[in-house]
Amino acid sequence: MASAPRYQQIKEYLDQKIQSREWPPGYKIPTEIELSEQFEVSRMTANKAIKELVNEGFLERTPRLGTFVCNKKAESPLMEIRNIATEVKSRGHQYSSKVITQQQVKARDEIALRLGVRHDTTVYFTQIVHYENKVPIQLEERWVNPHFAPDYIQQDFTTQTPNEYLMQTCPLSDIEHTVEAILPPSHISELLEMAVESPCLLLNRRTWSNTNLISTALLYHPGDKYKLSSRTRVI
Repeated sequence: MASAPRYQQIKEYLDQKIQSREWPPGYKIPTEIELSEQFEVSRMTANKAIKELVNEGFLERTPRLGTFVCNKKAESPLMEIRNIATEVKSRGHQYSSKVITQQQVKARDEIALRLGVRHDTTVYFTQIVHYENKVPIQLEERWVNPHFAPDYIQQDFTTQTPNEYLMQTCPLSDIEHTVEAILPPSHISELLEMAVESPCLLLNRRTWSNTNLISTALLYHPGDKYKLSSRTRVI
């Protein structure tokens, strides 16, 4: 950071405060004059750093009141499957993950039905929290049919995501998505560092490779940090 242009240093300083939630949505940031004095730069340099964050949607200016942190949400396309690590990095942010569970389990009725296997069939299960700048943005619970991805359970999912591995092993041909807003169970809220009774966006996903049903997943997102989008061409 020391070798970066001065405005970039200010921008990274502001961005770190925002992403760490030290400055939450609605927080009034220091003025251009205060930043120029703090970093010993011209007001124009401070203005450039703020302007870029405004253009990127992280800050908003209110005439005569000041500049405030926006409630900017991470966004994923609903009709596509993208690697969450790639998404985070494409925004210029740091991606990381934490594997909570990685084991073989017996498929209970609901999972057996969604995965197209018999009740009590042994399947692979992973539970992983995905982070953007050390802030949790997704809890992924995934069940995989071992018949089509036998080495899934041996993978190191701190160096690659399940999506990344499965796309290489079982090329995607079809997806099924349903979305709902829920109040998550306490253990989900805890893993996502959410306040009790805060809403959660839940994406139910199933994926196929040719005619083979490969996996079913529950993807939980904090409602105040994430949104899904869809674009369809109408002729």
